[in-house]
Amino acid sequence: MVLFEVLFLAVVQGIAEFLPISSSGHVVVAATAFDEFGHTMGETLTLNVVLHVGTLAAIIVFYRKRLLELFGRDRRVLALLAVGTLPAVIIAPLIRLVFGEAFQSALLAGCMFPLTGAMLLWTARIGPGDVTSRQLTYRAALWIGMFQAVAVLPGISRSGATIAAGLACGLKRDEAATFSFLLAIPVIAGAGLVELALLLWAPSDSVSPELLCLGAGVSFVVGLASLAWLVRWLQRGRLHHFAWWVFLLGPAVIAWRLLCP
Repeated sequence: MVLFEVLFLAVVQGIAEFLPISSSGHVVVAATAFDEFGHTMGETLTLNVVLHVGTLAAIIVFYRKRLLELFGRDRRVLALLAVGTLPAVIIAPLIRLVFGEAFQSALLAGCMFPLTGAMLLWTARIGPGDVTSRQLTYRAALWIGMFQAVAVLPGISRSGATIAAGLACGLKRDEAATFSFLLAIPVIAGAGLVELALLLWAPSDSVSPELLCLGAGVSFVVGLASLAWLVRWLQRGRLHHFAWWVFLLGPAVIAWRLLCP
């Protein structure tokens, strides 16, 4: 049962990390359902972060050529990414402190899903830009980073929020996706290293390290396919189509948690 649940959550993570529907929100909702109707998962946040590491590997593989360019002709983008990461480093921990255990709340995720939908619909109203990542201003990078920091809340899509912010700053569609996922690397890597250290110090009682590694591997494979899909849809201006899923899911999750607390 635990094996099935970890694999299921890994597939959900791999799909939802890149499609703008909030992977953390989907994992929290699915884990809550498993806690209620199946096997209690225990450290949902730990599993969530470990599965994110799998999708981090997918980003690195998919953008490997662009990452090499960052240390060559695109060094200015490294500085922009550093500035864009600051809000997540400073603001995200404060948000976590305020919400506390609510980060594992399906109800909170349900309330945030419609906000993701609204951002996705907003992208349909933004005309295509002509700015590349190299041409971004530091103010724009900080603005995109603010969206990433807020997206620490389950139910708010990190990719959807940062891509929407990038498009609003005039980035080309493919450049908005690229900057969004490059911006995710230091944040996910940092959180993953912290969780890895905690797991080594105090191993999880509910999910073995072997299962966590298997889950990360599955989320990597599924994430790689999802990332390629998202880039194609974004190039065709279809990002807003995903809004209808979160608009339907949000009220359904809210009703479930209020009627069956």
